[in-house]
Amino acid sequence: MSGMGRREFVALLGGAAAAWPSATRAQPAKVARIGFLGLVSSSSHASRVAAFRAGLRDLGWIEGRNLVIEFRWAEGNYDRLPVLAEELLRLNIDVLVTHGAAGALAAKKSSSTIPIVITAVGDMLALGLVSSLSRPGGNVTGLSLFAAELTAKRLELIKEAVPSVTRVAILLNPGNASTQFVLSETETTAKAAGVELLAFEARQPTDFARVFADMSDQQVGALVIHEDTMLNANANALAIFGAVRRIPSSGFPEFVRAGGLLAYGINFPDTDYRAASFVDKILKGAKAADLPVERSTKFNLTINLQTARALGLDLSSTLLARADEVIE
Repeated sequence: MSGMGRREFVALLGGAAAAWPSATRAQPAKVARIGFLGLVSSSSHASRVAAFRAGLRDLGWIEGRNLVIEFRWAEGNYDRLPVLAEELLRLNIDVLVTHGAAGALAAKKSSSTIPIVITAVGDMLALGLVSSLSRPGGNVTGLSLFAAELTAKRLELIKEAVPSVTRVAILLNPGNASTQFVLSETETTAKAAGVELLAFEARQPTDFARVFADMSDQQVGALVIHEDTMLNANANALAIFGAVRRIPSSGFPEFVRAGGLLAYGINFPDTDYRAASFVDKILKGAKAADLPVERSTKFNLTINLQTARALGLDLSSTLLARADEVIE
């Protein structure tokens, strides 16, 4: 045996053999388990879930390989959220992901230890979800969009689009815990704009016909829609009721594309994509308490000119010039 003595060869062979069993017995990487608590349905949330999954994939989390996502959907019935959250916790999830005030509060109530990532919610601080935006301090973190200011801005824009309006309706979901903050902020803006603000409530799409009839009875001149998951999921129905009643309206992006007049809002799929980075950090050992809440800073104004013409409105050139998108 040239170049190596018999004793050295046997020692080498023995060392390699000792190494083989440990390699063959190596444990597979742990599969992460995420629980996703949805407020409405998988179909209405499809683009946002796709963005969330894309964010995870870009960070190396592949479903079926090192990741499992368990979904539960409340189908717009916010009262079901606590039960669904408990179901997810029983599946031994590593992170609970949800969205909206109702989802966030149900998740937080269900556990004070499992990390919770909110993909988008009105105001985490005002809702008591975190003790500070820079250092959340508990088991909740994620992205906040400050819905009160967002809805107030929608009122400013509808007043600019219809300067003669004196009575404006605001459509709210009473099941959304952000409602009180939104109404208070929008009332302040309404007073400054010299308009009377009337609040109308809808918990389910079946309430829409009654609510829009009430708006007509009270002769409102315009409508502002609160940023709520159930309302967002029913953009087409809201746009149709608004068109039938000929009420100029200001709401969220999906609404204006369905036929509403104005939209001022954020890109929700973008926030869901960004939420994946919070999940990634937590799965790699970070604590939710130490991950600062991100605040949405980019808001887009969209104007539907087709709707403006149908309503006989001549929008100002300054308003049109500020639009990020104009639907012809």
